[in-house]
Amino acid sequence: MSDETNRITQLEEMLAHQAKTIEELSDQLADQWKIVEQMRTKLDRLTERFLSLEEQSLDAPAITRPPHY
Repeated sequence: MSDETNRITQLEEMLAHQAKTIEELSDQLADQWKIVEQMRTKLDRLTERFLSLEEQSLDAPAITRPPHY
């Protein structure tokens, strides 16, 4: 009976450690997802800004050679 009790106790301890690990991993994943969303938002803003600057550069006059060439 003692062996069974020890085995059950070890299984319960293992289960508790695994549950804690799963919870910690879930929290880390949630934190990383927030960072990914922030980066996606920044990337979207930078893309819009780049496209805006690109459009402005297309409207610029053509580059011509200086007269000394």
